[in-house]
Amino acid sequence: MRPLIAILLSVFLGDTADAQAFMTLKGHGGPIMALAVSPEGKLASASFDNSIGFWTGQKPTWLDGHEAAVTALAIDDQGVIYSGGDDFALRIWGKTAKELGRHKGKITSIAISPGTIASASWDGSISLWTDEGAMIEDLPYPGAGVNAVAFGADGRFLYAATSQGLLWLYDLGEDTQRPLAKHGFGINRLIVGDGWVAYGAVDGGTRVIEAGTGNGIADLTLDRRPILSMAHHAESGQLAVGDGQGFIMMIDTETWKITRDFRAARQGPVWALAFSKDGRTIYAGGLDDVIYAWPVALLDRYEPSIGGARSFLRDAGSMPNGERQFMRKCSICHSLEPGPSRKAGPTLHAVFGRRAGAVADYVYSKTLQGSKIIWDDDTIDALFDEGPDHYIPGSKMPMQVIAKAADRTDLITFLKQATSQEQTK
Repeated sequence: MRPLIAILLSVFLGDTADAQAFMTLKGHGGPIMALAVSPEGKLASASFDNSIGFWTGQKPTWLDGHEAAVTALAIDDQGVIYSGGDDFALRIWGKTAKELGRHKGKITSIAISPGTIASASWDGSISLWTDEGAMIEDLPYPGAGVNAVAFGADGRFLYAATSQGLLWLYDLGEDTQRPLAKHGFGINRLIVGDGWVAYGAVDGGTRVIEAGTGNGIADLTLDRRPILSMAHHAESGQLAVGDGQGFIMMIDTETWKITRDFRAARQGPVWALAFSKDGRTIYAGGLDDVIYAWPVALLDRYEPSIGGARSFLRDAGSMPNGERQFMRKCSICHSLEPGPSRKAGPTLHAVFGRRAGAVADYVYSKTLQGSKIIWDDDTIDALFDEGPDHYIPGSKMPMQVIAKAADRTDLITFLKQATSQEQTK
């Protein structure tokens, strides 16, 4: 193991080409939900925009196939990417990209052991698959939605964290299960190391326990909540923990001491974390459409970078009501400009008079393929009066209701002006 102090010294003394600089990766059209690094050191990113970016330097290859936000990522030792999302689908991105199967709820976590893939969902299911994509089995129900899964080193043991605060240990060799720890609040994230398990919970609890007994090793809880992301770099003995208040806490797993407590976001959460292959860089994502990369050894020198103030969170008093309704209800998924966009939904440019499901090159749900709806004052009003899940059952649009008729009228007035053909002339 290369100790953390050696990594810090090497950065300052320059024993390699100095790639230790702050960097941003731009291209996604929505918040960053998950990150993973391949064996060769390439970063994969998952976003609310339904896509995965696989980065060579600062240039992404886009992997599109999910029908909703991509929320879970894992990469095996051959560099094959597995992903899961709000569309309940588990996908593999190997020589042939395909869907392996579906849960009945959002996929929250994917874990990989040689020959076996585990996927977990808010519906409480944990499924095992071969690395070729064949279904092996569903594990016994853990009593609640599952937020995270992780394999032990030899692949025999699988750990699962639930929304009810139970940490389960599945012995896949003996086909048994037992609770390893009980936390008072839901456990969101989970890391398994050499003889230990670290977890982060809704109440901000950050604890480390023995992998076999559940006995306590360390309590690293700070007065921030919830814990939303964790990453581990075994070779350098580093554990990173991200929370809902925008901090990244760095922990030395040899001493179980906090080495840094860095404010990464001016406001908003740190939803995703990953270490570079050498452990010298920490990648992070949050509400911004951008991935941020900081040199670990220099974290204390940086001001918060993740803005967390997406346009739909701007001061409500700074814009007219119609624009405010758009920013709050629509802007995370839809752009107003013509042409393709990496946002989760199609552009709204020239939407009035357009048939639903008619934007070229956008992959619509089957519900909208061949739709007879024409977008105008009445149909847009009905969409937000009833909510997309009622007005267009089966569409990919998330539930959005604007209860007040005056607010819907103001939104329609704003959209007429902002999406008109004349706006780009």
